[in-house]
Amino acid sequence: QLQLVESGGGLVQAGGSLRLSCAASGRTDSSYALAWFRQGPGKEREFVATIWGGGRTYYTDSVKGRFTISRDNAENTVYLQMFSLKPEDTAAYYCAASRYSGLNTFRHLYDYWGQGTQVTVSS
Repeated sequence: QLQLVESGGGLVQAGGSLRLSCAASGRTDSSYALAWFRQGPGKEREFVATIWGGGRTYYTDSVKGRFTISRDNAENTVYLQMFSLKPEDTAAYYCAASRYSGLNTFRHLYDYWGQGTQVTVSS
């Protein structure tokens, strides 16, 4: 089993920045694809960003140029650096891991999930 624990959420003003962290423990595997999803109030959980292979990344259009996903395999941690935050970025952010090591934006194909960390952006 793989356990994922997110941290770094909080309250920030529009235009501000936050860095989310997700620490993995248990059966870690650097070949797993890692991703961030988010779920806003009254919305479905949606894909935000993923990193796989040798560091390839992919982002949903609404965060391109503002968010950066990265991973530290030595520390078994994945990060989401968020800049220029907007009120519409307000959501619970979830870290996920997939045994499929490739581009994957579908939440049902992720095998492991964290409990989430809340990000609130005030206008």
